[in-house]
Amino acid sequence: MAGILSAASGGAEPVGLDPLEQMAAALRHRGPDESGLYRDRRLGLVHTRLSIIDLEAGQQPFASDDGTRWLAFNGEIFNHVELRRELEGLGHRFRTRSDTEVALRALEAWGEDALLRFNGQFALALWRAPEESLLLARDRFGIRPLYFAEPGGRLLFASEVKAIFAAEPRLARAFDPAGLDETFTFWTVVPPQSVFQGIRELPPGRWRRYQRGQVEERVYWEPSFPEAGDGFAGSLPEAARSVRDALEGATRLRVTRADVPVGCYLSGGLDSSLVAALARRAAGRSLATYSVRFEEPELDESRHQRRLVEALGSDHHELTVSAADVARVFPDVVRHAERPLLRTAPAPLFLLSKLVHAAGAKVVLTGEGADELFAGYDLFREARVRRFWARRPESSLRPRLLGRLYPYLARSPVAQQALARAFFGADLSQSDQPGFSHAPRWRSTLALQRLFTPELRRAAGGAAARLLADLPAAFARWPALAQDQYLEIRTLLSGYLLSSQGDRMSMAHAVEGRYPFLDPAVAALASALPGRYKLCGLDEKHVLKRAAAGLVPEEILARPKQPYRAPDARAFVGPWAPDWVPELLSERAIAQAGVFDAAGVARLWSKCRAAPPGAAFSNTDDMALVGVLSTQLLHHALVKRPPERSPAPSFRTFVDRLAR
Repeated sequence: MAGILSAASGGAEPVGLDPLEQMAAALRHRGPDESGLYRDRRLGLVHTRLSIIDLEAGQQPFASDDGTRWLAFNGEIFNHVELRRELEGLGHRFRTRSDTEVALRALEAWGEDALLRFNGQFALALWRAPEESLLLARDRFGIRPLYFAEPGGRLLFASEVKAIFAAEPRLARAFDPAGLDETFTFWTVVPPQSVFQGIRELPPGRWRRYQRGQVEERVYWEPSFPEAGDGFAGSLPEAARSVRDALEGATRLRVTRADVPVGCYLSGGLDSSLVAALARRAAGRSLATYSVRFEEPELDESRHQRRLVEALGSDHHELTVSAADVARVFPDVVRHAERPLLRTAPAPLFLLSKLVHAAGAKVVLTGEGADELFAGYDLFREARVRRFWARRPESSLRPRLLGRLYPYLARSPVAQQALARAFFGADLSQSDQPGFSHAPRWRSTLALQRLFTPELRRAAGGAAARLLADLPAAFARWPALAQDQYLEIRTLLSGYLLSSQGDRMSMAHAVEGRYPFLDPAVAALASALPGRYKLCGLDEKHVLKRAAAGLVPEEILARPKQPYRAPDARAFVGPWAPDWVPELLSERAIAQAGVFDAAGVARLWSKCRAAPPGAAFSNTDDMALVGVLSTQLLHHALVKRPPERSPAPSFRTFVDRLAR
C-alpha cells in the first residue's frame, strides 16, 4: 500500500502516474498477486495484493458504493465475519466476502472508533473525496508498517521506505542521527523516529488524518496494565484455563479466516509449539510446519522441533542454515529490513519464508508476543534478581541468583562472577526508577557508539532519556514487572521482532505472518494477570506453561528457555565470507557513509579476523561488527544509490479520474 496526497493549495500539481507506478513496483514483493491504482485531483493511491481472503473479489483500492470513499489496506481483519453481521444489522449490504469491504463500511459507520473494533493486523489509508480527508491508521502492536514523508507540502506514504524513495528521487536520502542513536541503544528505532532524515513511521495504535491543510493525530490504543491490587482476581488454575481458552480462540480465528492453507513456524520452544498444537486442532487436518535448524550445536533446536512434529503428525519442512548462508543473504536482509541490524537473526527467517513461498504457502502462524506479554525474557528475571539484590546491596548471597540465568549459553554473561556482579550490580540504588530493568542492556548497546564519528557522537545521544520522558501517565503506578513489560513492548517488539524479524522477512517472499498471542483478548488478559502468575519466582511464563499442559510434550514444557539466535560476527570472517565484507569496511567506504570512525572500525575488523577458528566472539564484538556491516549495507542500498526504475505493474483495478 502506498500513495501521494498533493499539497492543499489550489495551485498544487496533481499527482503524476509515474510516481504511483514506481511505488507499486517497489512493493511488488509484498503483493505479487495483483495491483490496483486510484487517482483524482488530490490523491493517488496504489495497492499490491497478497490474496488470502476472497481471492476472486476485494481488489484494491476498494471503493464505496457511490465511489466517493477509497480504501487501501495492508493486512487482515480477522473478525470481519462478526463485524459484517453487525453492519448488516445496521442496513449495510455487501458485494464481496472480503475483509477489505468490511473495514471500509465499518469506518463509514463508526468513523475512527471502528479501529478499536478491529481484531487484526493492518495499516490502512482511507480517502474521503468529498471532504478531501485522508486517514492513515496502524494496528495496535504495529504488526504492519506505515511510513510517511511530507516534502514541500505534499504527503507520501507507503508500507516501506523504498517506495517513498522510488516515488520522489529528489527526496534527500541521508541517515538521521537520532534514528542511529536509538538503533545503537535499543536495537531498533521507536516510532515515529526512523533511521532516515525526513521519513517518519506512524506509531502503533495511532491514526493520523489530513484534511485541507490540517493534520490531526491521535492514540486510539496503547499497552496498559492494572495498578497493584486490580486486574484478574481468579486463582492460578482459573488463569491458566482463561489463557488457554483465549489463545485457542485467537488461534482458531487466524487459522479459519483464510481461503488459503495456513501453516506454522516451529522454533522448538513453548510459544510456537503451543500455537502449532492449537492450530492443528483448529484446522482439523494435517498441518504444514516450518523450522530452521543450525549447523552450530549451541544454536540448533531441531531435536525439540522434531519431537513436536512427531506429536502433531504435521507435514514438516526444515531448512539447515550455516554461517555462510547468513553472510550470503545478509545484503538482501538489510535491504528489506530498511534499518541497521545488530544481530543476524533475521537472515534465517528470510530464508525460511523463501522456503514457505516455494512450498506454495502464503500464511504462517508464529509465537511472537508471548515473551513480552507473559514475561518470558531473561531480562525480566534479571530485573527481579537485581531488585531483590538492591534491597540489600551489601549481600554476597543475593547476587548468586544471577547464576540461574542463561543456562543455554556456552559463554554465559554470569559465568565470571566478578564481572557479572559489576555489570548487573551497577545503579542498584536506581531500582525504583523507570528503565531500571533495561538500563544494563541499553548501556551495553550504547557502548557501540564509540565507533561513531565524533560528529555523529555529538549529534546523537539521549535516546533512553527521550523514551523515558514519554511514558504514559499511569506508568509510575504500575507494578515493576508491568513497567518492564511495557518498555519491552514499546521498543523491541514492534521495531525489531515484528518488523526486522517479522513482517520484513516474511513479506520479502510474500508470506503473511499471523500472531495469536497479539490477539486483543489474549493481550488484555495477559496484561490483567498478577505478575506472580507470569513470573513465579524465576520461572518465566508460569501460567502459560500451565495452560499448555496436555497440549505440548512435557519435555518442551520442562526445557529451559533458549532464545532464538543465529551466527553473528562469525558469519563474516570465515573462509566463506563474501568479497563485499572487506570492501564495505575499507577506509574509503567507511568515510563515504560518514557514520563510523574508520580507525575504530579497522581495529574491530582486525580483532575479529585475528580470532582463532571456531572461537566465540564477545557479545560486544558480535553486535559491533554486525551493526557496522548492516549500516554500511543500508547506506549502499538506500542512501548512496538512487532508486532503480522498474517496469510499471499491470493494474487490475485502474481508476484515473484525471484522465477522464
